Amino acid sequence: MSSSAIAAERSEISGRRSFARRILSFPVVQMALLCVLAVMSARSNLNDPDMWWHLKTGQIIASTHSIPTTDRFSYSTNHHVVIPQEWLSQLSIYALFKLWGFSGVAVWLCFAGSLLFLIGYILCYVYTRNPKIAFLGGLTIWMFSTVGFAPRPQMIGYLFLSVELLLIHLGRTRSLRWFFALPLLFVLWVNCHASFLLGFVIAAVIFFSSVTPFHAGLLVSKPWNAAVRKHYLGALAISALALLCNPVGFKQILYPIDTLLHQPIGLAQVLEWQPLRLADTRGIGLMATLACIVLMVVVRKSELMWDELLLLALGTWLAVSHTRMIFVFGILAAPVLCRVLSDLWDGYSAEQDRPWPNLLLIAGCLVVAVLAFPSRASIAQQLNRDNPVGALAFMRTNHLSGPMLNEYVYGGYLIWTAPEYPVFIDGRSDVFEWSGVLGDLTQWETLQADPRQLLDKYHISFCLLARKSPMTTVMALVPGWKLAYEDNNSVIFTRSN
Repeated sequence: MSSSAIAAERSEISGRRSFARRILSFPVVQMALLCVLAVMSARSNLNDPDMWWHLKTGQIIASTHSIPTTDRFSYSTNHHVVIPQEWLSQLSIYALFKLWGFSGVAVWLCFAGSLLFLIGYILCYVYTRNPKIAFLGGLTIWMFSTVGFAPRPQMIGYLFLSVELLLIHLGRTRSLRWFFALPLLFVLWVNCHASFLLGFVIAAVIFFSSVTPFHAGLLVSKPWNAAVRKHYLGALAISALALLCNPVGFKQILYPIDTLLHQPIGLAQVLEWQPLRLADTRGIGLMATLACIVLMVVVRKSELMWDELLLLALGTWLAVSHTRMIFVFGILAAPVLCRVLSDLWDGYSAEQDRPWPNLLLIAGCLVVAVLAFPSRASIAQQLNRDNPVGALAFMRTNHLSGPMLNEYVYGGYLIWTAPEYPVFIDGRSDVFEWSGVLGDLTQWETLQADPRQLLDKYHISFCLLARKSPMTTVMALVPGWKLAYEDNNSVIFTRSN
């Protein structure tokens, strides 16, 4: 064998060993731990009230090969126009349901959660070059993601937010080519979740902070190179045009703005849109994260970048205004937190890695993830626990008919399980506010009007309510109505005549 062939063979062997060491490295162990955390979080968060109508919409898209643009589930909206701003996410959820039933939905959530945590970890790693501290960033994202960790399209939206931050950072520090992955990201994002608008706001904030240089104490703004800024702006311009690649054009682009400006009832009544209570666990976590960043900057006289401050302020304002947006705060705060802490722990050295112990840890993580994945029986028990299973059986056995007034959180379950009973309302607060139904229901639930007024207006034949609902007590006193069914979860009232 010639010397060149021997050298080539040695180089190939060295390359295989290097690849094996990277696969069996300490950062991979950390990523495996984050995947286990995603599985552990997913196993008890499958019973989301909105999951059902997302599944049903995905089923309609798959079976009809068309995207619904009018309401098909509720009789009260009179087929009102809907904006299909989550259709691609809904289709992906249903695709896995079609393969493996509700176990497939669990797989979807585990996969989306794992990708979210892994991208967040990689973002913190490239931002700090310290994988040990980057793991803290992944844990930070996980802690704040628990507010909305469920089989819903928002998981895809927040995953794309993490990808956006990673692409922007790689574009400004590694290669300008990373910027031109942004248009493809926004093409997918606009069809998966309305948080694409937040992505554009964040991109604009980063561009704004890249223009003007200044140094005010510990607050520093370092302008980008003109060529970098030019390519970034070009990528954003293409991304703006890419948003038009959706089923309804400008209506879909304007939808999130309409949600924030013209849906006051939904924002005030739906729990996840209400302001964050700072005394809650996540509120305390938010204040602790901000306090840690400020303390490290002041005590250690570290610099705080202008774009970091702007994104922290945006994330904090969103989280304090709306509980569900603390998810966003975690994604925006994690890289900043990791950077100010990055030199407190020695960096990672690949030479000190121990592949075989790492292999055992990775294998252990895989075993734990498999064992933690919920069984079909546990999924069924979880899905039936808080839903009106017994009440629905009563409705079918006794052939209840006519318009139904259902509990808000029961709507999605009825859409999927009992399509023969068109719902009065479900988790799509936007279409019910547009059609005036949500306003009527709010007046009914808060007794701002005679309860009989809504019941007569919509010609309600029977009411399916949660047992713990205050309206259960009220309906027992309304003339002309009687209790027909009750169990630990729900009650049914019918007209006496």
